[in-house]
Amino acid sequence: MQGGYYWSTGRRKTSVARVRLKPNGSGHVHVNGRPLAEYFVREMDQKRATSALRLNADKQTFDVFVNVRGGGMAGQAGAVRLGIARALVKVDKDTYYSDLKDAGFLTRDSRKVERKKPGKKGARASFQFSKR
Repeated sequence: MQGGYYWSTGRRKTSVARVRLKPNGSGHVHVNGRPLAEYFVREMDQKRATSALRLNADKQTFDVFVNVRGGGMAGQAGAVRLGIARALVKVDKDTYYSDLKDAGFLTRDSRKVERKKPGKKGARASFQFSKR
């Protein structure tokens, strides 16, 4: 804990989220200096990003400050979720760890885009073949 905050990092695809969690807050979530609903316009991304907080909503309120870079909105929302989950575990491992682990929020989703191969249209798709 540095200066009253719990820091953690979350990653998904090519997105990296640096999360600061302030205990005994009022429940505000700011992403890149903007409110959550203003940054993540789609409701699905908002829910994904804050799902770790909502899982433990009854236990304590936090202020969350996130800096996120890289990737698209879905990847950034996943990175924020992992970062928040890791920060909650730093706050109190006994209280939060088992619920977050059971929900799968502490597992880094390692899937990334496969690279394009030479002589192919994409990673695996080939050009159309004509025998004659």
